[in-house]
Amino acid sequence: MPSENQSIVHGPDGGRRYDMGAIQAVFKADGPETQGRFSISEWWVEARHEGPGAHSHDDNDEIFYVIEGTASILVGDTWHRMEKGSICVIPRGTLHDFRNESTSRMGLLNVYVGGPFESMMPMIVDWYRDNPAKRLE
Repeated sequence: MPSENQSIVHGPDGGRRYDMGAIQAVFKADGPETQGRFSISEWWVEARHEGPGAHSHDDNDEIFYVIEGTASILVGDTWHRMEKGSICVIPRGTLHDFRNESTSRMGLLNVYVGGPFESMMPMIVDWYRDNPAKRLE
């Protein structure tokens, strides 16, 4: 387990990858690397596909930064169209979702603050295997 002062360094292809069909995730830092304080991951969504569905986290805040394409991000009951370079901070307990309504691949950098996230990925991958991300009409 890394010490509290240990740096985390990954190149562009570094991290742990999770393939969920039209959605892919790459975890750059999580769990033991951050002493459970936060996680950092990339989320990639193919053109014209839904994301995970509306949900909230009672104990964690989230930050989404658009690194490629255009994202549609739900915060509360409002969808926001966000271009590359946009940021969205979602306080704990707030309903949220993301999807890609565009005709190009979309990428989000996610910072999940207040605990690790990657430990949920095996369950999420299994869920997507049985419930593939829907293509938007």
